[in-house]
Amino acid sequence: MSIKDDIEKHALESMPAESCGLIIIKKGRKKYIPCRNIASMGNFAIHPEDYANAEDMGVIDTVVHSHVNIPALPSPSDLVQCELTDFKWLIISVPNMQTHEFKPSGYVMPLYGRSFNHGTVDCYTFVRDFYKQELNIELPNFDRTDNWWLSDENLYLENYSKAKFVETNKLEKNDVILMTIGGSKVPNHGAIYLGDGRIGHHQQDRLSSIDVYGGYHQKMTSKLLRFIS
Repeated sequence: MSIKDDIEKHALESMPAESCGLIIIKKGRKKYIPCRNIASMGNFAIHPEDYANAEDMGVIDTVVHSHVNIPALPSPSDLVQCELTDFKWLIISVPNMQTHEFKPSGYVMPLYGRSFNHGTVDCYTFVRDFYKQELNIELPNFDRTDNWWLSDENLYLENYSKAKFVETNKLEKNDVILMTIGGSKVPNHGAIYLGDGRIGHHQQDRLSSIDVYGGYHQKMTSKLLRFIS
């Protein structure tokens, strides 16, 4: 079978979940390596073991995943991840088998109006992108699993010092506000204080937005953080 046949077969077998895999170059020829998808329904994330095995087999050329019952056009999250991987990407739409190929092009996602996709376009992504786009400060990224706040993970409290943030008691423009929301026992949401009683943030199941800092958001606040150079 051809690479296209292998990709189509894997995409169909994976329905209703998205398939994912890698095209590698081995001994001068391309080969499709199907991988396990460890993300929640409607998203994809390649299992780290499968990614490492593909790297051992050859040179990674293209990241592949499917869209189920929607066009093969890349979502904003796909475009962001493509930039991060620095590889070519191929999306196949099932069941119509249309494909779309693209590569890194310098895409920068707007801060506001973005759709939520945990791990790639979420509240911490918003914090990182705000600091990069508005302040030209590159914050480190941290791996995070879905619903990490319901397990033993503690993304913000364990990592804020690594990103050069310290706690503060007086809120100033560009500070990070940590909130504990949705029944979590640990701070699980980050927002940026924009000044004049406003915050910029990206809450789960909502578009990123500018909101008034008061009422619910102020009540849920657990820590204030300030970046130190």
